[in-house]
Amino acid sequence: MTGQTGPLRRTERLERLLEVSRTLSSTLELGPLLQSIVDVAVELTDSEAVSILLYDSSSGELRFETVPATQGSDLQKLSVPLENSVAGWIFTHTKPMVVQDAATDPRVFRKVDHALHFQTRSLLGLPLRIRAETIGVIEAVNKRGSAHYTEDDLKVLETLAAQAAIAIENARLLARLQQANTELMRLDRMKSDFIAIASHELRTPLGLILGHATFLKEVVPPDYAEQMDVIIKGSMRLKTLVEDMSTISHKEEGQSRVRRELFSMTKMVIDTVSRFQESAVEKQIELGCDVPENDPLMIEADRDKIEVALGNLVRNAITFTDAQGQVGLKAETEGGYIKVFVVDTGIGIPSGEADKIFDRFYQVESHLTRRHGGMGLGLSIAKAMVEMHNGQIWVESKEGTGSLFCMMLPVNERQASSAARVFHT
Repeated sequence: MTGQTGPLRRTERLERLLEVSRTLSSTLELGPLLQSIVDVAVELTDSEAVSILLYDSSSGELRFETVPATQGSDLQKLSVPLENSVAGWIFTHTKPMVVQDAATDPRVFRKVDHALHFQTRSLLGLPLRIRAETIGVIEAVNKRGSAHYTEDDLKVLETLAAQAAIAIENARLLARLQQANTELMRLDRMKSDFIAIASHELRTPLGLILGHATFLKEVVPPDYAEQMDVIIKGSMRLKTLVEDMSTISHKEEGQSRVRRELFSMTKMVIDTVSRFQESAVEKQIELGCDVPENDPLMIEADRDKIEVALGNLVRNAITFTDAQGQVGLKAETEGGYIKVFVVDTGIGIPSGEADKIFDRFYQVESHLTRRHGGMGLGLSIAKAMVEMHNGQIWVESKEGTGSLFCMMLPVNERQASSAARVFHT
């Protein structure tokens, strides 16, 4: 193909192509964007019509995606086979084609002409490709003035074909992302429903089991005391799980409220160590703390929620630390915040999974091989309790070496409000 375009015409073409590029970068609406590409292609190739056809895998044919407005309703009802058509040849061979005299070319699909009462005299087409995949074809039909399509026309259509392919790929990626988000929301809702229903339905029968087991322990012969202790211990473990699920459910339903009161974080850390000392001894783990001798580390927060968060961190540390290991707590103050660290010499967290550790139901170990039990709710609850105070919680860990968890809590409501502004900007 030969032919030259004057300087002014070439400049105009470049300006129009730049307009399409700007539109491509500013919108994700596929329909208007492809229509803009078709309209510009008609203008710059000086054609009577330009169409974009996409491959339909279900039918194995090409269907008209974007067409001139005057032909829209009629043309979009039609499809073009891959065999015995110019568009099909372009699609299957992934090469451009020009037909300067369509009247004598048997590859022109005449069914379209008959349906539209149209006569194809000349045609220029190119494949639409996304990386290594051919997804469709763009065709310019009937160069005005009975002229021939030129190299410049081909270059223009190549540029517009690339832009159309990018637009289609962006739209498909966005559609897949929206579909994935919808599915994630559905699964998350299912998790939430399960937590709410399970915590509600288990609470009453568990209370009955625990109540009767406690009563029976007092009246059964001593020979059965050990068995009763097993029942009571198992029931208490279930009670903890149900309370964890109830806490998550209340948080999601907006029923949890921060009820602030002034208390000593130093004392809470010491009390927490005392509370878990028996569990640590049973596992032959050394449990201790490091708190200021003369500073009570007073904080204005919801005592119960912070106690739950800290207790879950300590329970997690003991659970994932083997015999002869160590678990330590440390508390300190820093610029309007109190930091509480829980450090262990446990199994640690695999590289790349630290961001998931606070997700509900997440387990460091495979569900097929894990031996430590639990439902994976403790850390997510701790995170929820801390964030309700506009605090932060994070973990540093190395697999096989241990983990360090840190809660950073504002010392009062004023500091919490300031933190909320910082964290959400």
